[in-house]
Amino acid sequence: MPGPSTCKLGARDGQPLPDPNCTPGAVNPAVRQDTVKDTICQAGWTKTVRPPISKTNAMKAASARSYGLAPGDKGEYDHLVSLELGGAPDDPRNLWVEPGTIPNPKDAVENKLHAAVCSGLIQLAPAQKAIAADWVTAFDTVGLRVAGGKVCLRADPSKCVTSRRSDEDGN
Repeated sequence: MPGPSTCKLGARDGQPLPDPNCTPGAVNPAVRQDTVKDTICQAGWTKTVRPPISKTNAMKAASARSYGLAPGDKGEYDHLVSLELGGAPDDPRNLWVEPGTIPNPKDAVENKLHAAVCSGLIQLAPAQKAIAADWVTAFDTVGLRVAGGKVCLRADPSKCVTSRRSDEDGN
């Protein structure tokens, strides 16, 4: 973890973004385009890779110190590249204390990108890169638009998938 108060939260459209120097995102090497059907697209898969709270509690405290957050500040210890998109489970480069309430707006983005990847609408790597770079603009980055519970390709609005809530919390 970076030293205390060395990381700075950013924001876009009123939503928090991690410091890209401290939390650039990291992916699980076992999750690739050729393995998505056997990994992230399998119901319950993220439970098999989620690190135990006994491990993440200490990491969360260190991350909060890195970002200069007070011990009582509300926030979720969140995977920048979510587990449902093949994010690295316990790599500090992929974890940050996302300020605010739980669930948070990023969860819906994760769920919709997951649906788009698992349906074959978009490829895994661009989704991972987009959410790591700026989760607020990830849909635009990968060429998706969201309307009425559907996620569609901007270039071909007839190609859509209905977004559904994942079976887990989506981290």
